[in-house]
Amino acid sequence: MYKAPRTEQQRLLESVGTLLILRTPAVPAPPAPGQPGVVSSYLQAYDDIFVAVSEQGWIRAFCGHVDLGTGIQTALAQIVADELDVPMDAVQMVLGHTDASPNQGPTIASASIQITAQPLRRAAAQARHILVDLAAKRWNVSAAQLFVVDGQIRSAHGHAIDYWCLLKGKKYREYLQDEVRVKPPEALKIVGQSQPRVDIPAKAMGLFEYVHDVRVPGMWHARVVRPPYVGRDTGSFIGHSLIAVDTASVQHISSDIKVIVQGDFIGVVARREEHAIRAAQALKVQWKPIPALEDLRDLQAAIRRQPMTERILQDTQAEHVPLPLAKADLKRTYVWPYQMHASIGPSCAVADYGAGHVRVWSGSQNPHMLRVHLSQLSGLDEAQIEIIRLQAAGCYGRNCADDVCADALLLSQHAGVPVRVQLSREQEHGWEPKGAAQLMDVQGSIDSQGNLRHYDFTTHYPSNDGPLLALLLTGKEPALPRSLQMGDRTAVPPYDYPSQKIVCNDMATIVRASWLRGVSALPNSFAHDCFIDELAFEAQADPLAFRVKNLSADKRAQELLLAVGERARWQPGKPGSRGTPDADGWLHGRGVSYARYIHSTFPGFGAAWSAWVADISVNARTGEIRLNHIVVGQDTGQMVNPAGVRHQLHGNVIQALSRALYEQVSFDANGTVQAEWGAYKIIDFTAVPPIEVVLMDRQDEPPMGAGESASVPGASAVANALFDACGLRFYQAPFTPQVVREALQLAGLNGAIPALAGT
Repeated sequence: MYKAPRTEQQRLLESVGTLLILRTPAVPAPPAPGQPGVVSSYLQAYDDIFVAVSEQGWIRAFCGHVDLGTGIQTALAQIVADELDVPMDAVQMVLGHTDASPNQGPTIASASIQITAQPLRRAAAQARHILVDLAAKRWNVSAAQLFVVDGQIRSAHGHAIDYWCLLKGKKYREYLQDEVRVKPPEALKIVGQSQPRVDIPAKAMGLFEYVHDVRVPGMWHARVVRPPYVGRDTGSFIGHSLIAVDTASVQHISSDIKVIVQGDFIGVVARREEHAIRAAQALKVQWKPIPALEDLRDLQAAIRRQPMTERILQDTQAEHVPLPLAKADLKRTYVWPYQMHASIGPSCAVADYGAGHVRVWSGSQNPHMLRVHLSQLSGLDEAQIEIIRLQAAGCYGRNCADDVCADALLLSQHAGVPVRVQLSREQEHGWEPKGAAQLMDVQGSIDSQGNLRHYDFTTHYPSNDGPLLALLLTGKEPALPRSLQMGDRTAVPPYDYPSQKIVCNDMATIVRASWLRGVSALPNSFAHDCFIDELAFEAQADPLAFRVKNLSADKRAQELLLAVGERARWQPGKPGSRGTPDADGWLHGRGVSYARYIHSTFPGFGAAWSAWVADISVNARTGEIRLNHIVVGQDTGQMVNPAGVRHQLHGNVIQALSRALYEQVSFDANGTVQAEWGAYKIIDFTAVPPIEVVLMDRQDEPPMGAGESASVPGASAVANALFDACGLRFYQAPFTPQVVREALQLAGLNGAIPALAGT
């Protein structure tokens, strides 16, 4: 379905036998200051469609967000089917095509169900009301007397007609209303029920079409040759470092090879893919000497050296003077490393640069934003560019999916043929915008009664939106320092500190960096929840009970923590090994953690609540961490597809454990070092523990974003379990066996707990 979205959408807009719920086109709103997004003056010449009902017996629903593996294709179909009272298989979801779906911004911040689905739900409800009203007029009865079963409108007097018959030969067009009566929670029959993912059968059978599978008539293959400044995007040398390209060095491979050069952008195009691969490897290129990247081995020192802009998020200190005497006043620094999105499949795209109509088949998470960037790159009007969105390898953030689209467009433009570009593993690892490193400084205290007293928190976040690489390499966009205000996600702690000062230091990138699952919230919560664990220890309080006590303003958080503790069989006051191994040389501990993912323009709004209890064992000799059991709980509000939410929790836990225990990017003078999986370790199946999920029953509450929240408490849960096992605090991720072993050896040698255990 929708192989040619532009053509099929225009056909649908003119079709007879349809009811369409529309939205008047408008120029996209500019992004909020400091937030990701683009400025566009493009006004499309046709209405958006949210819901289409056809006499042919199908319903199509359109959403500008895309499915990144989170299952929103299934959940959105549930919402539409429920409001229209039709079976799930009657609904076809159309996601992300720029010429067939409304521009609802990039698929980020766990906002698809919480926010983006709301106009879709209203559109489906509005369509149902219209159809019921048509039947009521036909029978000269009140619409209130009618009900719908599987798309058939019925009355108590025996009348019956289905939607499709009502639409025969008719053409109904209505604009989406701001206020539409939707079903109350108790009337929902499909929403709230676990449904199998609609995309899984084809994926399991190898029949699903990913962007990597796209083939178009006359298509050639291409590979790009990247500069030696791997993974860097700031500096006057970027886009201006190429000296020469010897095109003759690849002509022996095939006579049809085309070498395309623009600034520091280099690509090779050939009829056969293997020729393009060989040519990219054999092409002789001469580069200028590259300025050395600053030393990033000591991330804390490197981040502190950067220019930064202080932004005070919250300051209640003046309201709490004088403070009571402190029983314990702690000062800590937490460090989070650069990490990769680590997509299993390298990014891929196909572009067909035709006269007046450019088509790009893309795995982007932000197709409409990408269209603006491709317009800037090509000089074409946005109306001439169509992004056809297909699924790609998982990313949960900005990887190279947009960059490879720009590569394909440039090469198709200059080669005069449709072009398919696939990056190599080395290029994906090296050039993807990394999840940003982060530095958190904390000082906080408790009073003599063990009550929270004060909390000073400063986070440093060197990141931006990862400007399109081709714009930088071609010199069309200067590689100047730039920052966004995205380090403030969950920067305000959830706990009841009376006196607080919360600061975010906004910073330009040091290396190419952008958003990764949990954005800045995961590192910020790593600091928040490790610190509250230390204060609980100083207060001689049970860590779970201490959290519950100090979440007094958030009953749902308290109830979630208690439910997770109950499922985990938490025993208040029972410590782990705390540095004393058992007879087999193993240390055992468990850690608790809580967070709510707060995102978007500060002060932002909340997605789901989440809590962990992690049980681990540590080999006292080798530092190996064995993950024994994870209990993870989430309060998602109304769960459209509980099975889908459960899947998301499993995925979040696995990725969060990988990031906490293994993942970190290394750099040398040129840039990113790791170029393959042997150098960048991620968790494997043998290390994944049993994962027990607690889903809070809140079906009468609004839905909350579920795609990222469960990852946010992960690292602090593991760090707190490490303390319970080893008696040592760890302030820098990842907690590799080497890090743990060295910390244990240091503690054993000098009998003191090190102030910082990290790399």
